[in-house]
Amino acid sequence: MKDLLKKLNQVSLVKQIIVGMLIGIILALTIPEVAKPVAILGSLFVSALKAVAPVLVLFLVMSAIAQHKRGQKTNMKTIISLYLIGTFAAGLIAVIASFMFPVSLKLTAGAEGLTPPGSVVEVLKTVLLNIVDNPVNAIMNANYIGILAWAVLVGLALKNAADSTKTVIGNLSDAMSKIVTWVIKFAPLGIMGLVFESITTNGLSSLLGYGKLLAVLIGCMLVVALVVNPLIVFTMIRQNPYPLVFKCLKESGITAFFTRSSASNIPVNIKICEDLGLDKDSYSVSIPLGATINMAGAAVTISVMTLAAVHTLGIQVDIPTAILLSVMAAISAAGASGVAGGSLLLIPLASSLFGIPNDVAMQVVAVGFIIGVLQDSFETALNSSTDVLFTAAVEFKKWRHEGKVIEIKKAS
Repeated sequence: MKDLLKKLNQVSLVKQIIVGMLIGIILALTIPEVAKPVAILGSLFVSALKAVAPVLVLFLVMSAIAQHKRGQKTNMKTIISLYLIGTFAAGLIAVIASFMFPVSLKLTAGAEGLTPPGSVVEVLKTVLLNIVDNPVNAIMNANYIGILAWAVLVGLALKNAADSTKTVIGNLSDAMSKIVTWVIKFAPLGIMGLVFESITTNGLSSLLGYGKLLAVLIGCMLVVALVVNPLIVFTMIRQNPYPLVFKCLKESGITAFFTRSSASNIPVNIKICEDLGLDKDSYSVSIPLGATINMAGAAVTISVMTLAAVHTLGIQVDIPTAILLSVMAAISAAGASGVAGGSLLLIPLASSLFGIPNDVAMQVVAVGFIIGVLQDSFETALNSSTDVLFTAAVEFKKWRHEGKVIEIKKAS
């Protein structure tokens, strides 16, 4: 048994995940009834990630700030700038694509009972209230803005604490990181369960009627992932960005695609940053922060779905208003994690720019839920993989200035 586990550990995690995906697909297409219990593996994997992520973020950020030495530089300002630039660029690409390939929808009811935010002010108010949330409540509800705020405050308060206290916090941080590595080892089984459940529950037949809309949405996200993001990374590292881009998409994007939760993917991203040899002081803060505000995929969804409603109703849109939509999509996307329902419920907010009635906008939201099995998966994969990508790009820029060789390690 030990020899089998040893040989299994020698196979890269990505290859194990691909095998898990294939097994999940085969089981779903051949013996769905017999293999039903397999679905529990996916639920257990996602639940384990969601359980460990809030506590991991709390201790990682707290430890990084408490042990940060005065005068020691971090890359947070540049990373946050890239997050904002990337999100705005994604919204702009979505607007351009929506004008090049206009999509009209067959609107039907089906989003009753959902309450979207009324304005950008309301979105920002939700974000601010999440910041001052009770710390226990923030951890219980995986409110990462609140967790980050408390971790930063406690970390700052402990900067002058005894070294023994800082050592204990550091040890707890290391212990949580170790638990994460144990959870991630079960990713192949978890992905197998998630793929099986997705195919047996949703199928793909319900998506065929929205092929053009999905093509525009996914096409925009691919352009952002494979053209826009590499250009941003190239400006930072001044060398071929694609090895880093593909590593992030492969190791972070695959798990995020199936878990459909940026928060659940935080432990995965932190492990990738560790494998890349990045500065813990930076990534322990930038990764959880990215899961909260770095929402390029959400900006694409908000822009494309809103302009689909615009084209459906025959509303004429001028260029300044379209650019304003990109800005609003970027701002709203950054607050999406604080709004129940994520990016889809921000569509009525963006639709209000064009005078679209709320009941019509909510029908667009209903369409979003129908195609969500693919839309949300691609969106999360883009969002989460970009967190690692930009964190690494900024760190590598620093290495370049210091004369260090930038080497992209392969998955282990």
